[in-house]
Amino acid sequence: MATAVAAKGLEGIVAANSGICWIDGDAGVLAYRGIDIHELAEKSTFEEITYLLWNGKLPTKAELDEFSKKLADARELPPAILDLIRALPKTATPMEVLRTAVSALSTYDADEKAVDHDSNVRKSFALTAQIPMIVAAFDRIRKGKEVVPADKSLSHAAHFLQQLTGETPSETATKTFDVALILHADHELNASTFAARVIAATLSDVHSAITGAIGALKGPLHGGANEAVMRLLFEIDKKGADPVEYVRELLAAKKKISGFGHRVYHTEDPRATHLRRMSEALGKADGNPKWYEMSRKIELFVKEEKKLNANVDFYSASTYTTLGIDLDLFTPIFAISRISGWAAHVIEQLDDNRLIRPRAEYIGPEYPAKYIAIENR
Repeated sequence: MATAVAAKGLEGIVAANSGICWIDGDAGVLAYRGIDIHELAEKSTFEEITYLLWNGKLPTKAELDEFSKKLADARELPPAILDLIRALPKTATPMEVLRTAVSALSTYDADEKAVDHDSNVRKSFALTAQIPMIVAAFDRIRKGKEVVPADKSLSHAAHFLQQLTGETPSETATKTFDVALILHADHELNASTFAARVIAATLSDVHSAITGAIGALKGPLHGGANEAVMRLLFEIDKKGADPVEYVRELLAAKKKISGFGHRVYHTEDPRATHLRRMSEALGKADGNPKWYEMSRKIELFVKEEKKLNANVDFYSASTYTTLGIDLDLFTPIFAISRISGWAAHVIEQLDDNRLIRPRAEYIGPEYPAKYIAIENR
């Protein structure tokens, strides 16, 4: 069988047909179901985006109302899952807890083995509602606080912020977080999405596919870059250093600056455009613009010095910090959003499934290598 040799990391390889997300890296375009991300970020909501990703079209008012109600009605965690979260070490990372809890949730789904379309959609509603609840619950439990009861009257974004803080979020915070969820909802065949599709293609189950996706996202080369960005900003602030000079020294020492460059985009990441604006607006509204101002100075310097553009992670760091979100919750928040895209890809994969089984380019000893008896080795 003839095979084409892939570049390292499968760079440039088309591995699936999909109608969910389109990226033009040269033009800096990201579109969900053909609709530009800029238009969606300005006009849509996370609930509407999730409907679009799962159904291939924008909903009518009645369809969106019904969809949002189903998503809100799914805000329920089995008591045993909360007990599991309480039993895990308080020193565990939120991503470890999320991965474990999502896997455990499969045991409470009586229809877990079903992989037909309707079952996959039902499980997607449940997981999209439950993942933010798991993240918020663990954060409160590890801080010795009570878990906030679910409130089915709030939007998806507002509900997470309330469960996290115990307070009703402001309209500004809710809108900012909602847009952040929209921007992270899907990004074609990134590592976690590809992992989810590979697992789903074996006819395993939805929970296994999403658990695998979370495991892939946990890796610092996929999730976590915005954590590294914020650690850098904290370090610069703590030392009272000039941001540009500090970064200049790091670059001179051949250190990587997180939040710049992208495997796909060769121009500005369109998601960074919105996060930059949100970081600036939040900083002004909060009376604490320093994280945005430091970020902006670094961005302009790196762009001039290294010809690298900021990616989605760079300004999400200062945006989340200004919202009062802890550093180690940044990657779980990625999962809170990306479950919408993961679910869309699992549904799409299983609607027209074929086992994903690529080949490897063999680079070992030349065939036929001879077996040498142990006494002659």
